[in-house]
Amino acid sequence: MPESPQPLQHADGSPVRAVVVDDESTLADLVTMALRYEGWDVRSAADGASAIKLIREFDPDVVVLDIMLPDLDGIEVLRRTRANGNDVPILFLTAKDALDERIAGLTAGGDDYVTKPFSLEEVIARLRGLIRRSARLIPSAADPILRVGDLMLNELSYEVRRGDRAIELTATEFELLRFLMRNPRTVMSKAQILDRVWNYDFGGRASIVEIYISYLRKKIDAGEEPMIHTVRGVGYMIKAPE
Repeated sequence: MPESPQPLQHADGSPVRAVVVDDESTLADLVTMALRYEGWDVRSAADGASAIKLIREFDPDVVVLDIMLPDLDGIEVLRRTRANGNDVPILFLTAKDALDERIAGLTAGGDDYVTKPFSLEEVIARLRGLIRRSARLIPSAADPILRVGDLMLNELSYEVRRGDRAIELTATEFELLRFLMRNPRTVMSKAQILDRVWNYDFGGRASIVEIYISYLRKKIDAGEEPMIHTVRGVGYMIKAPE
């Protein structure tokens, strides 16, 4: 029998906090119950305005957010949440064939998605992955400091610095940078990046990788010698300036 995953919790022992946003009450109740079974503290909202207020007041570690809501859609909820300075990891729920919705949600700053209908096990696995990659829980790590040239990434505190400059990253940007920094001077293909950072492909829409590489370049390389390089027709790599 497979071993059960180790429960996630904060350093002080308090439970993971999650918000579930969906106007389908049956679906919201199912996800909420599944997460409570994991031992998490879960609140729910049925519309966008309530979701924004709940996220601000409850300060969750992760959000499950349906894109189709009766007032504000999930993309607008995400934009307003990010505008409030909140980088909480967000898992979108999308229609089965709505590829454009998924791309829009991720490029707007979402971190992952699942399509309806979905298994509760998949939702829980995706959320656990997002939480482990976020700065809200402290994972164990034998050597938490990654360095490439003057770029430093701390896997424990989720701090990123280039020289004396602190760099703020979303959970997905952080995971992408961590993947590149764990493989310095090695060209990583778009397929490898999709598999490691997102754990699924986009049916040929690997342009999401280009978009996130662009985000990283603006934050890491802005005004300095570039570290993130494109190898045309192959992929991307990170290396210290010569």
